[in-house]
Amino acid sequence: MTLEEAQKQVDQWVKTYGVRYFSELTNMVVLTEEVGELARVMARKYGDQSFKEGEKDNIDEEIADVLWVLLCIANQTGVDITDAFRKSMEKKTKRDNKRHINNPKLKDHGRE
Repeated sequence: MTLEEAQKQVDQWVKTYGVRYFSELTNMVVLTEEVGELARVMARKYGDQSFKEGEKDNIDEEIADVLWVLLCIANQTGVDITDAFRKSMEKKTKRDNKRHINNPKLKDHGRE
């Protein structure tokens, strides 16, 4: 599935089952909530915290939830996420094409 297809699929779902999009501000708050849920799983899985009883390692679900809300926000603000992502990659490549390769802090961490 492409980003364009995902964006269209989310739009169709909202129009079919969701009645309408939440407001842009509400979706920004929902995005923040979803990122927090992802952060909780990351802290348990990769950080020093452990999972509480009843919690599970559902990092895949949490990442998908973040993507879902991002796609909602893109749809309702008229952003073509495919084009925006392409432009972001070009910008990062132009700006950072030597920055990380030449960063001595990154050399000792298995970059081959």
